[in-house]
Amino acid sequence: MGSTLSHNRVDDIPFLLRPLLLIFGYGMGILLFLYIILSRLTIKVNVTGKENLDLHPNHIYCLWHCYDPVAFQCSAPSISNFLDRNSFAMMQHPAIYMKPIHVLLRMMRINKLVMGSTGNDGRKAADQLVKLLREGYSTIINPDGPYGPPFELKKGVLHLSLQSNVPIVPLKFKSSKFLEMNSWDRKKFALPFRKVEVVIGKPIQISESNFEKIQEDLILRLS
Repeated sequence: MGSTLSHNRVDDIPFLLRPLLLIFGYGMGILLFLYIILSRLTIKVNVTGKENLDLHPNHIYCLWHCYDPVAFQCSAPSISNFLDRNSFAMMQHPAIYMKPIHVLLRMMRINKLVMGSTGNDGRKAADQLVKLLREGYSTIINPDGPYGPPFELKKGVLHLSLQSNVPIVPLKFKSSKFLEMNSWDRKKFALPFRKVEVVIGKPIQISESNFEKIQEDLILRLS
C-alpha cells in the first residue's frame, strides 16, 4: 500500500483500491475542514490591501509554500474569505496521498482541480491552467513548491501570468507567533487567540519587457 500511495495517481488508482481511497480521502479531508473552521473561530484576521483586488477581474495569488495552512485558516468559507469571489482553479499533485487535500480544496470552494506537478504532467497541467485563467478563473500558486528549496521563487508563476495576461497578487501573512511543522518548508499554523495580518499586495502585470527583472521584486513583496 505504501508503494501505491507513492506512485499511483488519483485518476488511475486500481479499481479494488478505490473504496479505500474514498474512505481515506473524504475521512481525512472532512476532518481537516472541521479543523480549519474551528481554528478560524479562535483567531482574529485583519486584512489590508483588499482594494487591490478591484483593479482586475481575476488574479494569480502567490504565497510561499509554508503559509498554506495559515491561508486556509484565514479563508474558512463558512465564516469569511479575504480573496475575491471569482471561480478558482488550482494545480495539484496527482499522487493519491494528496486525496484529502483535494477533498479539502473542494470544500474550500475551489471549483476546478488540475492534476499535475513537476514530473507529473506538469506542462500539460500548466497549459490547462492558463486556459482557465484566460476564461476568468483565479488561482493560487506556491512559487517555491512543491519540493523547495523554501523561499526560492521558480519562474513558473511568471510564465503563467505572461501567457494568460492575468496579474500576480502577492500575499503575506504576519503574526506574533506561528506554530511550525518540522517539514522542508516549516509549514506555519495560526495559534488560537492570536491575530493574523493578511497583506494583499498590488497586482503585478508580467510582460516580455519586465519578465527577467520582476523576479527579485516579487520575492521582496512576498517576504
